[in-house]
Amino acid sequence: MEAIILAGGFGTRLRPLTYTRAKSLLPILNKPMIAHLIDTLPKEINKVILAVNYRKDQIERYFKENDCGKKIIVNDEPKPLGTGGATKFAEKHITGRFLVLNADIICSIILNDMIKFHEKNKSVATISLWPVENVSEFGVADVNENGNITGFVEKPKPEDAPSEFINAGAYCLEPEVLDYIELDRLVSMEKEIFPQIINDTGRFFGFKFEGYWMDIGRISSYLDAQSFLMKIKNIDKCQGKNCVINGTIKESCIGNNVVIGINSKLDSVVVYDNAVIGENVHLSYCVIGENCKISNFSEIKNSVLGDNEKLKVNTILDNKVIWNQPIPKGYPDKQIGNPIENK
Repeated sequence: MEAIILAGGFGTRLRPLTYTRAKSLLPILNKPMIAHLIDTLPKEINKVILAVNYRKDQIERYFKENDCGKKIIVNDEPKPLGTGGATKFAEKHITGRFLVLNADIICSIILNDMIKFHEKNKSVATISLWPVENVSEFGVADVNENGNITGFVEKPKPEDAPSEFINAGAYCLEPEVLDYIELDRLVSMEKEIFPQIINDTGRFFGFKFEGYWMDIGRISSYLDAQSFLMKIKNIDKCQGKNCVINGTIKESCIGNNVVIGINSKLDSVVVYDNAVIGENVHLSYCVIGENCKISNFSEIKNSVLGDNEKLKVNTILDNKVIWNQPIPKGYPDKQIGNPIENK
């Protein structure tokens, strides 16, 4: 059985971190988010097709250097194709029932249970469902007690919402779904394909699960995911190799070869590899990019520094994004072909 992982987005809402790396390779607890997802795949998934476009070479290199226990195929898209187009583009690798997953979702779903639910209902398509309080910000599923979905209502008023459940970004699909998708164009599975399957077959189901669900779409959700996972793992920090730590670290994740000076304090911070943080520096709710240098007596809050940035002594930042280098050629100024239309 195959799994298609949608990993082709630019991650514009996570810039400047994604100016220099693929979104799916952003580290969570010092491990790329896509590797966390692959770890959740059932044993019966023996082939993983990565639908990629931006920073393809980085993704290829990572999987050449790191064995994840599955056959990995990097399927280079010629252009952004959306969820449907990317799925169709992977058709030559599909041999039967398959999964489609979003690389930027961290959640507690048990995919084996979802596959069994799909089989039990003889479904053509099954999607994961997650409950939310703010239904007016999402496309909401009109779902029966048995899980059968009859439609979606886009951003309803709370009193008009058919349920509290939204598309959570994991799909179990029969190969006939591929027949609905046109080749070589940007296609939204959620807006174009799913309604057709509902109308034509009635065999479209939603799998509800419990635990947690996090869309890593913004700097805030990226930081919150790190803190949440540390709490459920009952750890106060995550630290890489060859670090020199002379300050204090709380609910923070530190990469490899990081230096933290005397009397410095880090609270809810992610620090990438090879960063140097001086003495008497206070960091809170920040992301510090690779090879950054923060000089003594600086205070950084609610901010993000892209790779290779240097801050002078006594720098004070609050709610800032720091990027003083050229923006990569071809990088868009807005989202293209958003994978989950709920976002």
